[in-house]
Amino acid sequence: MAEAAPTTAAQRREAGEETTAAAGSGGDERGGLRGRGGGGCRGERTCAERAPRARAEARAGAGPRAGGRAAAAASRESRAAAAAADDNMGGGPWGARRALAAALLVASVLSAALLARGELPGPDTQERERQQQLQEQQPQDTNKRKLPELKMDQALLIIHNEFLHGDLNVYWLSDHCYECLYQFLVSVPVSPKPGHPSIAAVAVSSQHPVTLLLNDTLEKKEICRIHYVFGEFGNYSLWVKPHYGGINQMSCDMVVNENPVNSNLPIYIAFLIYIAILISSSVGNFFVKLDPVRNWLYKKMNPRETDRLINSELGSPTRAESYSSDLQVEAWRLTPPVHRLRSLDTFRGIALIIMVFVNYGGGKYWFFKHESWNGLTVADLVFPWFVFIMGSSIALSLSSMLRRGCSRWKLLGKILWRSLLLCVMGILIVNPNYCLGPLSWDKLRIPGVLQRLGLTYLVVAVLELLFARAVPENSTMDIISYWPQWIFILMLEAVWVCVTFLLPVPGCPTGYLGPGGIGDFGKYPNCTGGAAGYIDRLLLGEDHIYQHPSPNVIYHTKVAYDPEGLLGTINSIVMAFLGVQAGKILLFYKDQHKQILLRFLLWSAMLGVISGVLTKFSQNEGFIPVNKNLWSISYVTTLSFFAFLLLLFLYFLVDVARLWSGAPFFYPGMNSILVYVGHEVFENYFPFQWKMEDYQSHKEHLTQNLVATSLWVVIAYVLYRKRIFWKI
Repeated sequence: MAEAAPTTAAQRREAGEETTAAAGSGGDERGGLRGRGGGGCRGERTCAERAPRARAEARAGAGPRAGGRAAAAASRESRAAAAAADDNMGGGPWGARRALAAALLVASVLSAALLARGELPGPDTQERERQQQLQEQQPQDTNKRKLPELKMDQALLIIHNEFLHGDLNVYWLSDHCYECLYQFLVSVPVSPKPGHPSIAAVAVSSQHPVTLLLNDTLEKKEICRIHYVFGEFGNYSLWVKPHYGGINQMSCDMVVNENPVNSNLPIYIAFLIYIAILISSSVGNFFVKLDPVRNWLYKKMNPRETDRLINSELGSPTRAESYSSDLQVEAWRLTPPVHRLRSLDTFRGIALIIMVFVNYGGGKYWFFKHESWNGLTVADLVFPWFVFIMGSSIALSLSSMLRRGCSRWKLLGKILWRSLLLCVMGILIVNPNYCLGPLSWDKLRIPGVLQRLGLTYLVVAVLELLFARAVPENSTMDIISYWPQWIFILMLEAVWVCVTFLLPVPGCPTGYLGPGGIGDFGKYPNCTGGAAGYIDRLLLGEDHIYQHPSPNVIYHTKVAYDPEGLLGTINSIVMAFLGVQAGKILLFYKDQHKQILLRFLLWSAMLGVISGVLTKFSQNEGFIPVNKNLWSISYVTTLSFFAFLLLLFLYFLVDVARLWSGAPFFYPGMNSILVYVGHEVFENYFPFQWKMEDYQSHKEHLTQNLVATSLWVVIAYVLYRKRIFWKI
């Protein structure tokens, strides 16, 4: 009997392993699974009940299988020991007790080991069946599959395909891409059998709403189409399965596995912080202007001067007090520059600071980047405003110098020199040619922001110098007396319209204003910008213009295109001339605040109506859409509409009602060239940039960009206090 027991146990183990292996191979074709054998396989029915649990555990990885084999081995040894004890003791009560105690001891050790590994089996068959159903509803190998690494403005999409009649091809299209082709996203294999979906995981864009198109690869037909807004770093599952058990109808359901993060939260926090700083500064300035507070501060900061005045032998206490009070007022009162409009410098400073912020990255938010093609973002506002204010400054400065008796030839020399300096700085200093170095002449970019400012300044300043004169005050001829300038500007705009819509471009339709690439349903992939792009490539060469234009991201354009190209400079001149008109209003109606505000409002309304007609009050459907890359005429009129409106509010708040000093934007507005050139040159140096722990974090990018921008405001303030201004 002692020798027969091991043979019986071995037979039982072999039978159990064979039955379990059969159930495992039938339950999962991928894993080659084996049963855990938690209590041994004593029959085919028992093994079949345990097989689903074995399959579920095997899907968790190699570790669980090793734990299952260890548990099976321990259980088999327990049964062998119990069988040997039964044979030796003859099945008596003491033998039964010893067998029971040994089984309990082994079970306790086994349970402790499984608990330590977190894999205690279910209590009964019903619980195991419930776990099996839950496991079958989840991806079979999601834990094993390497998921794509997410970046900013991306979400994870896991596609579960239960379609049994072919693979699925998934395509996507951004709502921000006008008349575009669907782009291939991923191909999901056919489901191996009902209830066992095949899986594919991909990263999808979360910047704009997207449309997902699922097609059957065999029958070439659309299965479903889903319009959805994904959240950044969210986890989503798209289940494609037969609808109500049918095979011809499919349902596509989106499930949120993990909620996305609130990527805009850092912006809200930063906004509240800056508002708190602004309020604190305003309250502090208010209290400092109060006489009791001003006197107290003066006594605390100048105790010796106060004592000298009080103890002076030449004056009585009354005279000393009066003299001291007058001195305190003069000491704490900052006299503004004579005849200088702070609203213009404030406007220039606002445009400049926003420009610096977006150039530094804008926290990597899409709305702080330039629009891909038609439309506007925050980044598209600032450069035209800067051009507008430059035009206003031309009108004011030339009129002032002419009144002082400066020669027109001398002024012409200054205009030519300043234009040349702007172009040279743009090409040699602020043009690193995208990491190729400033001396890479074979691929040096010729157009640029400062280059366009230089050319625009040259044309507008010379035009103003030819017809400008010492302006008499209270004149009402702000337009009629300068009709030759308007004729020239209208002729210049006619040139832009004719070239844009009539110039034949090889391989492109005449008058094309689209982005090329996949736009216009992929008909004109190499026609980005139409005539504007063709002229730049023809005259400057493709290697000497911008290589990474904004339509690359969404429209997948393949050709180089420069947003500061030659043809767009015409409309930049028109924008500056509208700024000249704003400056003339300030000159002709000096100290007539109501007249100035009324004319700003009328110009804003007129330009707004023109923009509405040109665009049909739409983003893409108008005659001439608003487009920063083209510098279209509707872009100029729309931004001039906003500029007149903003100048109206600033003029009222800063120069008329004096409710706001213009700080802190006033200080960089007084040193605009220095701040712009400086932020470009020192962009990659500490403390304007440092190594970040998480490069895919909007919070860290926003913090770095705000700190860098704020530092330039502080630098401009220090230079203002030191009376240091960089003029060219």
